[in-house]
Amino acid sequence: MKEPQLQVNDLSKAYRLGNTHIPVLERLSLRVDPGEMVVIMGPSGSGKTTLLNCISGIDTPDSGDVSLDGRTIDYTSEQERTQLRRRHIGMVFQFFNLIPTLTVEENVALPLLIARNRDARRVERVRWLLTEVGLERRLTHFPFQLSGGEMQLVSIARAMVHYPDLLLADEPTGNVNPQVGRSIMRILRETAKHEGTGVLMVTHSPEHGAWADRVCFLKEGVITAELKQNGNMEDPTPIHRKLLELGI
Repeated sequence: MKEPQLQVNDLSKAYRLGNTHIPVLERLSLRVDPGEMVVIMGPSGSGKTTLLNCISGIDTPDSGDVSLDGRTIDYTSEQERTQLRRRHIGMVFQFFNLIPTLTVEENVALPLLIARNRDARRVERVRWLLTEVGLERRLTHFPFQLSGGEMQLVSIARAMVHYPDLLLADEPTGNVNPQVGRSIMRILRETAKHEGTGVLMVTHSPEHGAWADRVCFLKEGVITAELKQNGNMEDPTPIHRKLLELGI
């Protein structure tokens, strides 16, 4: 059996509000293989974003462990968690998080500049990605000159620019129109298949979940079921059926 790109073991996380203990994740385990696209679905408050934050090191779990390419993340080291995000994880957020004073090309190149990547092919990689997402004519534009869909495509190119081992996407289609949403799903799936990147995405959309190899259903901090896809990206019916069955 091949080594997983991502392995989550018995992950638990709770928050405290005054004297109230609020569990969010309950001994959750999850695996993502190289080149596999996995979608997490579940109701609001089920722990989806908390899971992504713990995997990326933005947040720290109370117990359990997370391994990337067989290496367990050391949550006690802020430096290691920062390097993890810079070198091994790409992140796509629902609200873009672009730097308004940088051009499209500069925004995409930013992870390479922060990592002090001086590879002569850096510009070539940035421009190739922007061509892949259909923004080759927008290199010198600033974020305020783009539509919401275009800004999300820029953020996806930025997340992929440093060849991450794992791509985390939190509702990447939540603020775009259906046509752009389909483009985003195509890009994420092709990234998984052609570059061998593991993709873990949170979504509320059965239509977009249908693009995944596997859909994991999360409820009250626990994965209650998994659904392997039949390869039909146009048919969300099995996901709709499973959501109804699970009461999600």
